[in-house]
Amino acid sequence: MRRWLQAGALLCLSVCSVAQAIGGNALAARDIALIDARVAAMPRAEGEMPALYVVGVAGDASEDVFRNEARFLVDAAAPRLGAGARALALVNHADSLEGDGTPLATSDNLRHTLAAIGAHMDRERDLLLLYLTMHGAEDHQLGLVLPDGREAALTPAELRDALDAAGIVHRVVVISACFSGGFIPALETPDTLVLTAARADRPSFGCGSESTITFFGRAWLLDGLNADRNFAGAFRLATRAIKQRERMLGYERSGPRIAEGARIGGTLAHWQATLPADLPPAVYPYPIAP
Repeated sequence: MRRWLQAGALLCLSVCSVAQAIGGNALAARDIALIDARVAAMPRAEGEMPALYVVGVAGDASEDVFRNEARFLVDAAAPRLGAGARALALVNHADSLEGDGTPLATSDNLRHTLAAIGAHMDRERDLLLLYLTMHGAEDHQLGLVLPDGREAALTPAELRDALDAAGIVHRVVVISACFSGGFIPALETPDTLVLTAARADRPSFGCGSESTITFFGRAWLLDGLNADRNFAGAFRLATRAIKQRERMLGYERSGPRIAEGARIGGTLAHWQATLPADLPPAVYPYPIAP
């Protein structure tokens, strides 16, 4: 069993296999072409107000829950946040190999996506929302599991290096994973807001083969942002909801964490001022258990 799934029966223990042979070089070329085409089609903002770009990363192909959150982010939450077509997902799931295809969530694809967006956006004005949803390990690595079962990991240093290499200044990095608070030290900058589903030494909850949305995904990405499009404000709502749910179920507290750089708040306020006030809430397209 993968080491990011070794935290006990309550901590995302579903393992399944997808019998799909993948041609590595051809698939990698396909993914790069998909990423480049989608970034090239993203409209550039006009004027002086910051625009939001959104990237969702669903890391583990063995569970639908991560795919669900990444798709909801791009298809429903991003338009409500004013990003519209400036959004794309990297998704490890068998569905990503069908039809026109969706780029897989590999370290190389993430790095290429960030570089492409960094080259496309106004780096000194615009914002990136990067949402990663997957399993996390106690040694602070995020699990990347492809549809054919191949496994890799993403470390805090690798994620920080990819963001720095892309030249993206204003960053909101949200990690829905166990032990995700361990990413905060590597990601902090004055122009970065980091939100994590758990402390560095605690699991988070709500993944697994029976789940359609994680605790953090429901509390922040869905309910929180529907109530407050201020990312930190939605986080405060989410932490209260998660605490209440964990207490009701008798779970150990996950302890979501926030680290807000000294300058990012002003940039986010300028961006939020561009949002229409009367947009309807985003609707989650998958059934949610009570």
